[in-house]
Amino acid sequence: MAVKTLAKKLPDTYFELVQVFPLTHIRDEDHLDTAQRVIDDLLQRDLDKAEQEYLDALTDLVETHEDENELFAHASEAGVLRELMTSNDLSQQKLAKESRISQSTISAVLNGARSLTKNQVIALASYFRVAPGAFLPAVRAKTAHA
Repeated sequence: MAVKTLAKKLPDTYFELVQVFPLTHIRDEDHLDTAQRVIDDLLQRDLDKAEQEYLDALTDLVETHEDENELFAHASEAGVLRELMTSNDLSQQKLAKESRISQSTISAVLNGARSLTKNQVIALASYFRVAPGAFLPAVRAKTAHA
């Protein structure tokens, strides 16, 4: 009931913008580029209250994406994994069980003794719901300098 009440309060211009570019978690760099073009376009216009609400929400989504990716831009593979484990309150044992990557492998990666394999990167990215590039130094460096 509350959702319908809120929807009735927003003018159609909000929903027109949502149809053009839905307010969803930023998935990748192409999605980010499109979001930034939408923001740039909106900033050039005289916005009504609903359009301003949309702009604020989209800006929040972009900032969240950039904050998450900047966090990893200068981190090593071990640093990225450590940060994700810390922020998700995971021990090596629990991550090993849930990701099906051996605890000894996780320990070796955290200690810098080995790197993740492609399949391990994919498994961890899926588990933590981040882009696989978060674990790949070349991708992080390219994203940080783009």
